[in-house]
Amino acid sequence: MSNQLNVIEDDEKWPASYAKAAEAVFATTLEYLKKYQLGNKITFDKPIVVNLSLSNDDVVHELNAQFRGIDRPTNVLSFANVDDENFADEVACAAEVELGDIIIARQTLQKEAEEKHILPEHHFAHLLVHGILHLCGYDHQNDDEAEEMESIEVKILEQLNINNPYEEQ
Repeated sequence: MSNQLNVIEDDEKWPASYAKAAEAVFATTLEYLKKYQLGNKITFDKPIVVNLSLSNDDVVHELNAQFRGIDRPTNVLSFANVDDENFADEVACAAEVELGDIIIARQTLQKEAEEKHILPEHHFAHLLVHGILHLCGYDHQNDDEAEEMESIEVKILEQLNINNPYEEQ
């Protein structure tokens, strides 16, 4: 049983190291969720599949406007299959669990990392963990949800030797 991260490079300006780093972030995140039986509606008894697009502000801006009604780019978008009402039935019949798609905007990631005075690679890891948690059913629509999600992110990032992104650096 092998989990699978499908990395699609939509923007040729992404450094090659990010695709490799994504594999480690993906594996660490799933190991943590499985170990602590987290993930809301996710079962870990089948291989997990996630699609990651390393993209840019133009593409993310278009998707953000189309699907969220927000006319600007954002750092990360997640399209979770767990939100589909047929998800549980599809998982029951499938050999693997397709969680969904994550799209990260290179320019926004770089700008935010610079503003926060953190390494872009660390911000990338945080955005990917955040996106994976969304695919697993986590959200931050209210304070309790945000606190739970942020707590999990911090613990996973700690395992990757990345400082708490919610603390002032």
